Amino acid sequence: MAVEIHLQLSEWLGPLGFQCAPFKIAWYNAFVQPSFHLQYQDDTLAFVVLSTPQMFEKAFKPYIADMLWATVRDPIDECVVHYFTLLKKNFSDHRIETIHDFEMFPNRKPKILVQTAAHVAGAAYYYQMKDVQQNPWGEKKMTGVCIHPRYGGWFAIRGVLIFPDVQDQALEQKLPVDCVSTNEKKIQLLERFNFHWQDWTYRDIIDVEERYSEEQKQYFATPPAERFKLLGLKGDAFRGNQQPKTHGDF
Repeated sequence: MAVEIHLQLSEWLGPLGFQCAPFKIAWYNAFVQPSFHLQYQDDTLAFVVLSTPQMFEKAFKPYIADMLWATVRDPIDECVVHYFTLLKKNFSDHRIETIHDFEMFPNRKPKILVQTAAHVAGAAYYYQMKDVQQNPWGEKKMTGVCIHPRYGGWFAIRGVLIFPDVQDQALEQKLPVDCVSTNEKKIQLLERFNFHWQDWTYRDIIDVEERYSEEQKQYFATPPAERFKLLGLKGDAFRGNQQPKTHGDF
C-alpha cells in the first residue's frame, strides 16, 4: 500500500517541485519526547513533504499569479496550504490529515518536528550536536539542521501527510544518507547554520545538484515583512521573524 500511494503522491507532487518520503508514525514517535508524540497507531502511514529548488518556479509563482486576494499572512505558507488542499481533493479515496511546518499549539509548541520527520523517513539527514565527536562548544546549545543528499541545504521541509486509514506493517525504514561525512564538516555545518545562516554557506556544505535561482535567493534574502512588496501584495499580521525556524520556512 505504501509503495502505491508513494508513487501516486510523487506523480502529483513532482511536477510542482515537491518530493515526499514515507514513514510510520512509530518511527517518528520513537525519536521525540512523549509531549510531541503523534496520536495515531504505530503502523499508520505518513509522508514528509519537501520543497525542492524548482518549487519556486513550478508552484509558488503560478500560485501568486492566480491569487484572487490581496492580503495574506505568509505567501509561501499559503501556497503550500493551497497545494495540500488540492492534493487531499485528488486523493479522496483516502482520509488525509495534514500538519504544516508552521503549525503550533496555543503554547507555541510545534505540532510537528519536521526535521525529525525528514530524518526518520530517510529524506534528509538531521545533523545535531550528538553527531559531532569531541564537541567544541561545551554547554552551548547548537540548533540542528537537515541536509539533503542531492540539494544540500537548498530545500525546505513543508509538513507531513498522514493517512489514518492506512496501516502498513511491511514498510521498511530507509536510513537517511549521512552525506556530511567528516566530523570537521559536521562542525562547519552547525557553526555556519547557527552563526552565519544569512550568508547561505551552510547550504553548500556538500556538492549539490541544484540551488535556488537568483530570483528565489532575492526573495528569501529580503526581510520577511518586505517580501510582499516583491509580490505586489499587502502583508497582514505577518507570522514569523528573520531567524530560520527548523528549516521549513525558506
